[in-house]
Amino acid sequence: MSLDPEVVITTKGAKAIRDKLTGELMHPVVGPLIESERLYLGPSRLAHRLQDKTTKTPLVLLDIGLGAGSNAIAAWRVSEALGDSARRLHIVSFDQSLEAMAKALEPDHAASFGFEGEAGIAAQTLLSEGVSETARTTWTMVKGDLLATLPTQKHGPAELVFWDPFSPGANPKLWTMNAFQLLHPLCAEGVSVHTYGGATSTRAALLLAGFFVGEGIIVGDESKAGQRKRATLAALHRDALERPLDARWLERVARSSAPFPSDAPVDALSRIRVHPQFA
Repeated sequence: MSLDPEVVITTKGAKAIRDKLTGELMHPVVGPLIESERLYLGPSRLAHRLQDKTTKTPLVLLDIGLGAGSNAIAAWRVSEALGDSARRLHIVSFDQSLEAMAKALEPDHAASFGFEGEAGIAAQTLLSEGVSETARTTWTMVKGDLLATLPTQKHGPAELVFWDPFSPGANPKLWTMNAFQLLHPLCAEGVSVHTYGGATSTRAALLLAGFFVGEGIIVGDESKAGQRKRATLAALHRDALERPLDARWLERVARSSAPFPSDAPVDALSRIRVHPQFA
């Protein structure tokens, strides 16, 4: 997927990247710095995980949809700010295009996207060499179609996944049962999968792929009641979710006009009903 990125100003006055070809706006409303913290860093408890003294293995973070690099560089900054006793972080970013991050790295915009100083050097190195390495953090770029490149991920099981590609309207194949089935075997036992997508079909796709699924934080413009939608959190175990989907959600699925992903089997509702999450 090629991009034609431009920098725009959101309704809250923050800079963001908009793709002129699809009309998709990356990190709308509050902008990349705030949204990355609220939607991904905070809920994932990244800093806490990196300070876990019970393991020395690097924490692998799969960054699905590099985009302008906002989520990845926010995680990079968390890692770089910790002491030598903390775990290393290995960010593995996936995308078909590097144009959006290249635009964000331009001198007039870099600070607005978190690329000041050493962070900007790390991002430039990633663009030019495909990997950036520091004493604390490894950042690897995997360029290409996600459905082809994701199964080749060999950097260890992922403890965190930031699933942040373009929306189902612009990139429908990355919100299917198949896409999440490819992700499932790459996940560690304690994984948490974070995405802004809160559509019933997205949550159904995750359930059909074998994940347990719950609601995340409120996303969108919280000042407007009609836009108070919740993000989605997935895991391999129900007890890892603070707000797991329940029987009331199942009732809404049965009434929904578009409850399932495009590749759902004909017995999708029956499969979801017997999912261990709803036992």
